[in-house]
Amino acid sequence: MEVWLKALHVAAVLLFAGGLLAQSLAVAAASRGALDAGLLAGLRRWDGRVTGPALLALWALGIAVALRGGWFGAGWLSAKLLLVVALSGLHGMQAGRLRRLALGGGPPPNGLAWTPVAVALLLAVIALLAVAKPF
Repeated sequence: MEVWLKALHVAAVLLFAGGLLAQSLAVAAASRGALDAGLLAGLRRWDGRVTGPALLALWALGIAVALRGGWFGAGWLSAKLLLVVALSGLHGMQAGRLRRLALGGGPPPNGLAWTPVAVALLLAVIALLAVAKPF
């Protein structure tokens, strides 16, 4: 059972990570005025149908895995959770930006062009913490 919980958690993480990276690239493209309206509509549908539900699933499954493993209180898990909270918040911010963009709110500020790199780095650190459990 525990292996299946972990496998489902990893699957949810992969779906969320892919959607978050696509969302980040779209926000960065929009900050340069280079986002196609059709792509924006498709990405928002994907976010509602796949990325958002995957985020909910990864939280529920991750909490279940952590409870079964007795990992709450471990330093590596606290660090990982902090980073996952940051990515969850970024997802919400970006979804809001894309929604406003779809409603004709103009392109997002140029300050969001860094998000794809930040997402990739945070995902890599999260994976390292989850596998190595260094502290």
